[in-house]
Amino acid sequence: MPASPEDFSDGKPLRSGWTTGACATAATKAACMALFGDGFPDPVSITLPRGETPSFALSLTEHGDGWARAAVIKDAGDDPDVTHGATIIATVRHAPAGSGIVFRAGTGVGTVTKPGLPLPPGEPAINPVPRRLMSAEVVAITNRHRCPADLEIEISVPNGAALALATWNPRLGILGGLSILGTTGVVVPYSCSAWIHSIQRGIDVARATGLSHVVASVGNTSERAALTLTGLPAEAVIDMGDFVGGMLKYLRRHPLPHVTIAGGFAKLSKLARGAMDLHSKRSQVDLPYLADHLRRLGADEALIARAMSANTALEVLEMSRSTGLPLGDAIAADATRTASEVLDRDDVAVSVLVFDRKGVLVGRHPAATP
Repeated sequence: MPASPEDFSDGKPLRSGWTTGACATAATKAACMALFGDGFPDPVSITLPRGETPSFALSLTEHGDGWARAAVIKDAGDDPDVTHGATIIATVRHAPAGSGIVFRAGTGVGTVTKPGLPLPPGEPAINPVPRRLMSAEVVAITNRHRCPADLEIEISVPNGAALALATWNPRLGILGGLSILGTTGVVVPYSCSAWIHSIQRGIDVARATGLSHVVASVGNTSERAALTLTGLPAEAVIDMGDFVGGMLKYLRRHPLPHVTIAGGFAKLSKLARGAMDLHSKRSQVDLPYLADHLRRLGADEALIARAMSANTALEVLEMSRSTGLPLGDAIAADATRTASEVLDRDDVAVSVLVFDRKGVLVGRHPAATP
């Protein structure tokens, strides 16, 4: 899971940054101005969807017959963004009369290959809002020159293909590089919005490609173990992290026939108790709840007392395993009920797989899962 602001800020305000879409827009505007003889503005300012007008320094300027190129180095502020420091390059070329504005994926920018995303297969992975921002800037320039906006805009990110391997793009079917993203143009440090967005796109792709069963995993260990157990392909995984509530609420509006929630014992015990955000800063393990389950499973009072004073949920789990009490199954059952209540749909089957830290299955519900 990504860290939270409290983990790194030392009480100081964290600095916001700019999305790849905002950087691509700035580079596009600068290149387009040079193409039409206005020179390269440096810095170049743009207007974002909420009215901000940031300025960007140019790291590259080139031009030739019928084309111009500019680049901006992305500053993600204090967010641990994989694209922080990446060079976003825009090349603007004159296009045939009547073609309008055409977007191209240059080196390091991916291409959509699966349905279910905001762009159809075959399109460059330049999302709709950045496209609108870039289009608005170049249309304003061509209008000033009383010319039609028949232009090709190519966005490139050197090393983008390697950077994309650390993102969800390969799993979402965006191949060859990064996506040019951003709905506001601003990167908020440690924001949950990007993670929730990825969860939603994963569900959209699963629906569009006809998957009937997905695994919503808390982390890498549970993901690998759940795939082995269910036999599902890697593209069936929804990496929900701690945001089980966000995943369930989106699935309620965009249902799939079956979701298996997979995670470690401690986090899924929090889901079992009703927590929708499983991060340690926003929900806690309930030891009395675990001890009460042990009592109902037949534990003696000495074991219950030890559970009440345990340091961690894992310690309680090991107590139950040493005495043969199926605490993991009981937690899986409660977690299944909680998730089903949030979903509130009879047409979505819910199952839960609980693992220890080594990926060993310690609980499941229903018993026949997957």
